[in-house]
Amino acid sequence: MSLTLDVKDELARIRVDKPSVRRAEAAATLRFAGGLHIISGHVVVEAELDTAIAARRLRQTIAEVFGHTSELIVVSSGGIRKGNRYVVRVIKQGDDLARQVGLIDLRGRPVRGLPTFVVSSSLLESAAAWRGAFLAHGSLTEPGRSGSLEVTCPGPEAALALAGAARRLGATAKAREVRGVDRVVVRESESIGILLEKMGADETLSEWQKRRLKRENRGTANRLANFDDANLRRSARAAVVAGARVERALEILGESNVPEHLLEAGRLRVAHKESSLEELGALSVPPLTKDAVAGRIRRLLAMADKAARDQGIDDTSAVLTEEMLDD
Repeated sequence: MSLTLDVKDELARIRVDKPSVRRAEAAATLRFAGGLHIISGHVVVEAELDTAIAARRLRQTIAEVFGHTSELIVVSSGGIRKGNRYVVRVIKQGDDLARQVGLIDLRGRPVRGLPTFVVSSSLLESAAAWRGAFLAHGSLTEPGRSGSLEVTCPGPEAALALAGAARRLGATAKAREVRGVDRVVVRESESIGILLEKMGADETLSEWQKRRLKRENRGTANRLANFDDANLRRSARAAVVAGARVERALEILGESNVPEHLLEAGRLRVAHKESSLEELGALSVPPLTKDAVAGRIRRLLAMADKAARDQGIDDTSAVLTEEMLDD
């Protein structure tokens, strides 16, 4: 099951007893999933949902809180739609329900945003509005660079109202139009966590956080592996370069003219061209630190370069090729 369906399934099972909170949730669900239709001169309220459990929840609230009966129509999947759709429809006294949930005002005019009893109420009603909106048209994607929590909105006024409700709950949400569709988008991980918690999706929040942590740990491990690989390549390249220069140094000076301790370090470098300085130190008799080995090789190369300048011949760098120096 996708994260979106996980959230919707969990939200639809939450028990809410306070009538004002149930009213706010139903108002948001009908605003974001539904619409008003005039059939034979009567107002019909309709909401189309993508899960059966959310449809049952809405029907129960319409009956218990508002006192109206509703019908359920199942629209089978087909074409671009992958799953069934569930249409909750109130025909008898649809105009009364529309006023009760704030879809129309007292004069019968459509309300474009969320009703006042939602936007001006307590945090419980704000959380309920988010729960209803998410059940209607919400989505939650996998955590990561493009991860987000989104709600598709019926218009810019509803999007702004929902974004405002998110701010009251302590989350950062942005209302924006994407390809002609109004949306509320939440991208910050902290804000996504806040909204999931406030809506009541605790189990999905826990799973989402586990996936986020796993992804972050995997990304860190990959970065460290790449860093280590790059360091190893640089170290190996430096060892090959030093080996080639030491060979040239011994040619310039002649082994008989090189102090014994520098000669030993030089011979080890030539014999083990890809070994690290630490490994060369371990091969020395007696063992040396990597700094001691590096110092001896540095002095050997300096002696040879000075001798080359005095003799007017190529120094130790002359043997280096582009291949050795390429990153």
